[in-house]
Amino acid sequence: MENAMEETVEKKTDVIVKGDAALKTQFLTTKDKFHEFVDSGWKGPKGHKTSDNDKPEEEKETSVEEPETKKFKVDPEERNKVGKRIRGQNKSRPHTKPNAFDEKRLCPSVIQDNKECTYGDKCIFLHDAAEYMASKLADIGESCYLYDTFGKCSYGLSCRYAKAHTTPDFKTMENAELIKANEGRETVKNSLKKELQNQLRKRSVAFKKSEEYLKTLANNKEKTQQLGNAVVSADPTGGEQRVSTEAETQASQDKQPPVKTIGPLTDEDVIKLRQCEKKQVDFQDKLYLAPLTTCGNLPFRRLCKRFGADITCGEMAMCTNLLQGQQSEWALLKRHESEDVFGVQVEGCFPDTMTRCAELINNNADVDFVDINSGCPIDLVYKKGGGCGLMTRNRKFEQIIKGMNHVLDVPLTVKIRTGVQEKCNIAHKLIPEMKKWDVSMITLHGRSREQRYTKLADWDYITTCSKLASPVPLFGNGDILSYEDAMKAKETGVSGIMIARGALIKPWIFTEIKESRHWDISSNERLDVLRDFSNFGLEHWGSDTRGVEKTRTFMLEWLSFMCRYIPVGLLERVPQKINERPPFYMGRNYLESLMASQHAGDWIRISEMLLGPVPKNFIFLPKHKANAYK
Repeated sequence: MENAMEETVEKKTDVIVKGDAALKTQFLTTKDKFHEFVDSGWKGPKGHKTSDNDKPEEEKETSVEEPETKKFKVDPEERNKVGKRIRGQNKSRPHTKPNAFDEKRLCPSVIQDNKECTYGDKCIFLHDAAEYMASKLADIGESCYLYDTFGKCSYGLSCRYAKAHTTPDFKTMENAELIKANEGRETVKNSLKKELQNQLRKRSVAFKKSEEYLKTLANNKEKTQQLGNAVVSADPTGGEQRVSTEAETQASQDKQPPVKTIGPLTDEDVIKLRQCEKKQVDFQDKLYLAPLTTCGNLPFRRLCKRFGADITCGEMAMCTNLLQGQQSEWALLKRHESEDVFGVQVEGCFPDTMTRCAELINNNADVDFVDINSGCPIDLVYKKGGGCGLMTRNRKFEQIIKGMNHVLDVPLTVKIRTGVQEKCNIAHKLIPEMKKWDVSMITLHGRSREQRYTKLADWDYITTCSKLASPVPLFGNGDILSYEDAMKAKETGVSGIMIARGALIKPWIFTEIKESRHWDISSNERLDVLRDFSNFGLEHWGSDTRGVEKTRTFMLEWLSFMCRYIPVGLLERVPQKINERPPFYMGRNYLESLMASQHAGDWIRISEMLLGPVPKNFIFLPKHKANAYK
């Protein structure tokens, strides 16, 4: 009996690997047993099968292989050819546009209350509602979230929940009471208007404040060159000081007044807004959801607001794309009505484009602050001098900050890293300069560009920088996954905390921090969170096939992080650390085990519970690979 117990303990300890999170031994298992259990228990939504692995054991013709379209793991032979383990971003991952899943699409004129089609016989879409309904993909559910919430679904017959609001003669129903209750309600702000888009494309938008600032830059450059020439031409016997002084006197005489002096003058004509007169934002002791590329979309931010996030920020937007009027880039500036303190983050590397972009946002978007991304580590941004590259270009950085401050009526904030090279921190040199440039708030990610996520964030260095930044608020960012982590971070003296991957792994972290507790959230509650995300996604991206598949794709990107969460009740040592890998374990029920899988095929299964079966040609690989938590 003792020998048998010893043998069982030895088997379980074999499963434990250095760097793995400490789980109770009764839940640990091996990779093969884990996937065997998950595959055998999957029944699919309403009996739907996603692969041959979903069949009972006796019906299987092939034992382990999935169909070709579902092979998400890298083939070991291919890995050997490459010579090293694939890590980081999936730059060549497959991508299928959501509109490619519809074989036949209904003309927008039919969807919009049978309006006349402007394209006539040249229109490539269907106009016969009966024909479209016969070829349309099956409905996902019996009730439409948009119809139940707003009283009307603008996607009509193309909605994947059309049965809920369609009559037998293919007419779209409306709920008059709900429509009246939502009348005048603007749930999402900052949409790009067609008129503005046309003006941007024709380059007919006036940037008056930006031009004022850029003229001063040009004049300063010209004066500097004149002074330099004067100094060079001065005689070596002491005439240098005389010549340069004369040049400066001439420059001051040539200086033009800021406005024409005809007519009455007002303070607004000659004096720009001082920092203290701008719209103020209380950043002190707030929980700040980081501007997360891809995953930090509007539906995800809505969830985080419900869980207690104080400040939210849109995904990083390229200033040049905004100035060109690109619809996809402007979508990153959209703000939901629940986001009471909201900012947008812009990226750029030149004073002229960044200043104009700031003025454009200031005049055409409702935001509480604008953030400059000076921490993006990706090559595409860094090599052209943006992101982390700005930290090494002090003169350009200063011109960008001063220019944006000149045109903005809201606070300007900056997000930086410790530096570019791993063992060469430069943030402490930059922060005193940024104070002089009138930055309203600084966020410091405690890693360098070279580190990415391979080592723990340096909170000792963040402590040093927070003292240097005072009285300007400094937020710390890095490795916060529990309320204990947040409490230790607050002890460093930072003004607030920014949470990035911690919110992706468990968005309820904001509730845990505010209530100072560990939430042993059940798998059903987590599924409800995903269900809310899918509903918010359908509202944001649409309830037609295109919107459903876009919602699914963003959900899968999020699940590539969420699968790293380990339920509190399974941990031997609480809390879970962000740098510890989750080992293979059996959950307390099947759904908990399924949510623990780090296989993309299992994430698709979870999405099918909420958004129905995937189309036949659907392929997905996550943008971020699993080394991000090592």
